[in-house]
Amino acid sequence: MVKIMTGKELDELVSEGGTVVCDFWAEWCGPCRMLGPVLDKLSEEFEGKATFAKVNVDENGDLAASLGIFSIPDVFIFADGQVKTHNLGYLPEEQMREFFQKNL
Repeated sequence: MVKIMTGKELDELVSEGGTVVCDFWAEWCGPCRMLGPVLDKLSEEFEGKATFAKVNVDENGDLAASLGIFSIPDVFIFADGQVKTHNLGYLPEEQMREFFQKNL
């Protein structure tokens, strides 16, 4: 399941260690709305390998800016408190699955 979080909640989760997948998105973003159901499905498939979160960049602009996010959707993978990698833009389900298989 993908948890909707504030920037502060995400910071706390990432600082705990482990692996976190975070979708940075906004309501007005068409590709973000397309990616949402893909991430919902894959979060179930990869349950136990990572915690899945979503952060709205319009409501958490400081965090987005600190990570250098200027376009969305941008899916970040954090591991052990650090950014491991990210994927900018929409990917269909199979390509997003491959991205997770490679990086989780």
